[in-house]
Amino acid sequence: QVQLVESGGGLVQPGGSLSLSCAASGFTFSSYWMYWVRQAPGKGLEWVSTINARGGLTYYSDSVKGRFTISRDNAKNTLYLQMNSLKPEDTALYYCARDANGAVRGKGTLVTVSS
Repeated sequence: QVQLVESGGGLVQPGGSLSLSCAASGFTFSSYWMYWVRQAPGKGLEWVSTINARGGLTYYSDSVKGRFTISRDNAKNTLYLQMNSLKPEDTALYYCARDANGAVRGKGTLVTVSS
């Protein structure tokens, strides 16, 4: 069955960086566009970033553009999100997803940005 396992979250000060990873299994990872979505406390799911199957096309929400970088390693079945210049409003549970709506996603990794 499809498994998506996120890791790399934690507590970071504003302006800091974190690198998230997502290990995928149970499907042909290299055939799928992949997504990062997040859910801030008390809010709904928010799309963050998209990468196409080969990794050559990337898209970002306006709120993270210029600060976050999505990438993938199809040989390792792994998706990444490099997050720089983090802000308190980036605090959320971050999910790796196989669709933009997050219907097929992992259990998430918590990112807390606070001083």
